[in-house]
Amino acid sequence: MALREIRIVGDEILRKKSREVKEVTPRIKELISDMFETLYKEEGVGLAAPQVGVLRRVVVIDAGVEEDVKKPMVFINPVIIEMDGEQTGEEGCLSVPDKSCKVRRAEHVVVEAFDEDMNPFSIDAHGLIARCLQHEIDHLEGILYIDRVKEQEAEEKGE
Repeated sequence: MALREIRIVGDEILRKKSREVKEVTPRIKELISDMFETLYKEEGVGLAAPQVGVLRRVVVIDAGVEEDVKKPMVFINPVIIEMDGEQTGEEGCLSVPDKSCKVRRAEHVVVEAFDEDMNPFSIDAHGLIARCLQHEIDHLEGILYIDRVKEQEAEEKGE
């Protein structure tokens, strides 16, 4: 395992779409391991591969850190297939250091993905996990939460 450098806003890789993972190779396994090590070192809740400079559709999340209990989850090629409700809350991002903003997201999402052994699964998520999934899946599309804030501000102004 190794720490990876977090890419910061302004790095063009954060604005690119990630490629699908066709198979879990030793390099993908190493990426996942490194992403968790980096996530824990930086005390984050979620991390997408582009944030460490890799344009692959891989996300790691551990929302258990808020309770001091590790609950690591791996999502390969995640896709939101259902979303509803609304929640607004503070979001930060390891790629946008020293900043946080209120962001409106869906309260509930259903996400289909593959685990680290390429077994398909789905998760029915609410609250923090739903927020985190939306945030990290945005990264795979080259979208940062600050883009969502700008969109929402424009909506409120009627633009």
